[in-house]
Amino acid sequence: MTLLSCLLPFVLLASFQFLTGSSLKNHHGHVQRGKPMFQTNQTTCALFSGTWVRDDTYPLYKYSDCPLIDAEFNCQMYGRPDSDYLKYRWQPLGRVLPRFNGLVFLSKMRGKHVMFVGDSLGRNQWESLICMVSASAPKMKTQMSRGDPLSTLKFIDYGLSVSFYRAPYLVDIDMVGGRRILKLEDIHAHGNAWRIADVLVFNTGHWWSHKGSLQGWDLIETGGKYYKDIDRLVALEKGLRTWANWVDTNVDRTKTRVFFQSISPTHYDPSEWSTRATTMATKNCYGETTPMTGTTYPGTYPDQKRVVDEVIREMYVPTYLLNITMLSELRKDGHPSIYSGDLSPAQRANPDRSADCSHWCLPGLPDTWNELFYAALFH
Repeated sequence: MTLLSCLLPFVLLASFQFLTGSSLKNHHGHVQRGKPMFQTNQTTCALFSGTWVRDDTYPLYKYSDCPLIDAEFNCQMYGRPDSDYLKYRWQPLGRVLPRFNGLVFLSKMRGKHVMFVGDSLGRNQWESLICMVSASAPKMKTQMSRGDPLSTLKFIDYGLSVSFYRAPYLVDIDMVGGRRILKLEDIHAHGNAWRIADVLVFNTGHWWSHKGSLQGWDLIETGGKYYKDIDRLVALEKGLRTWANWVDTNVDRTKTRVFFQSISPTHYDPSEWSTRATTMATKNCYGETTPMTGTTYPGTYPDQKRVVDEVIREMYVPTYLLNITMLSELRKDGHPSIYSGDLSPAQRANPDRSADCSHWCLPGLPDTWNELFYAALFH
């Protein structure tokens, strides 16, 4: 099966509707929201199964040519001494992943609004896409508007806006009496801002497992009651079902494309990829400079990924799952580790406690996520 045949049912219908603005309406003139005629969840395709191969034509841009990269992702600027991690290309089994072409992206997305919605992993991918597109036309006029929760870069000559909307849980979190309330059945405060987008790329995951000082809420509201804590996977599922209901109710599938970035893995436990972990000097991704070989990850498959799969499978509006979990798990070498502008010299001197093995360097792995995104959009 070729990449084209893998995506053909999705491309023929969705691309026609998306690019022409056509719609399927009932006799009252309302958009029909029944079962989709096709599914955009292509996890059965081998696009996301493959290996990492050395390719010296990568990376697709230089960090020095993209000043929009946040300090926490800018590994080369903050002293990462190795660069081989930049020289790998994702090779799906039995096919070729189309190389990203920024001018093609600009042309096909003229006048559109692309919005990434989620946590800092979504911001990771947003900044990657901006850098990849900008590299194709370095003198192009742009306008950046940074804010919280919404930041937008406009490519003025093409009328294209690429935004990031910060919503780590996707559902709302409100301040009530000085307490942060995570509202598992409420999404309206965020959702109203997403309606302007022609392409939506959602993600969530990491914030649901944070505890202690990293926990982003004080109480959880669900079913009209308040809890200090509940099972985190149960909370994630409830939140995702609220999000899925918002998408099914508010998104016109003939005009808006919906994607979901699957769970981005962390690499804090070397025993997941090395039998020598008990004798290794480090306790996380620090010092890792090469991907794992093979096509499968020896560690634990994230439980969160199973929840995401189940919720998306039951949605009415076709939602393309960018299934980046497995291919990203092989990239233990791609994290900022101690080479992040967010760390002090004292923190850099103690990688066992301070290394960032959650986010990803730019240039780096999120560029591959966007090559997969590009393939899903146009090929």
